[in-house]
Amino acid sequence: MIGIRQRILPQPGFSLVLWIIWILAHESLAPDTLLIGAGAALFLPALTHHFWPEALRVRRWGKLIKFLLIFVYDIIVANIQVAQLVLGPSEKLRPAFLEVPITLTNPLVISILSAVISLAPGTVAANLSGDRRTLLVHILHTEDTEGSIERIKERYEAPLKEIFQ
Repeated sequence: MIGIRQRILPQPGFSLVLWIIWILAHESLAPDTLLIGAGAALFLPALTHHFWPEALRVRRWGKLIKFLLIFVYDIIVANIQVAQLVLGPSEKLRPAFLEVPITLTNPLVISILSAVISLAPGTVAANLSGDRRTLLVHILHTEDTEGSIERIKERYEAPLKEIFQ
C-alpha cells in the first residue's frame, strides 16, 4: 500500500527542481507563476514516477543551494554578455560546437545538466551521444574551447554529481 505522501509527492527533489526550473524559465515570481509551477511540480512527478527506475535523491542540500545561486548569477552575466555580442559587430562572434565529456550516469541528472546549459543564454545542449558520455553543446561565442568545456564541467557537472550521485 502506497502512503499518501508517496502518492502526492513521490519524488520531492524532482518536484523542487521542476518548480525552480519553471520559475527560472518564466523569469517571474508572480503568484500565478509560483502556483502553476508548484502544481506542475507536484503533478508531473506523480504522473511519471512509475517510469523512473530510481528516485532522484538530493545528497547535499547545501551544495544544491550554492549551485542554484551560481546558476542564477551565470544567467544574469550571460544575458549581459549575449546582449553585448548581439548588439556588437558580428565579426567578433566565434560560435563553436563543444564536445563535453560527461561522467554523470543518472539519466535525470544528465537531463538537468542539459537543461541548465540550455537555460543559460548563449549556450544550448544540442545532443547526447548514444553511450551518454559526450554532450554536444553549441556556444554563441568562445575564444577558448577547452576553457569553455572545463567551465561547464566545473560549474555545472561537478556540483550536480556531488548533489545527486
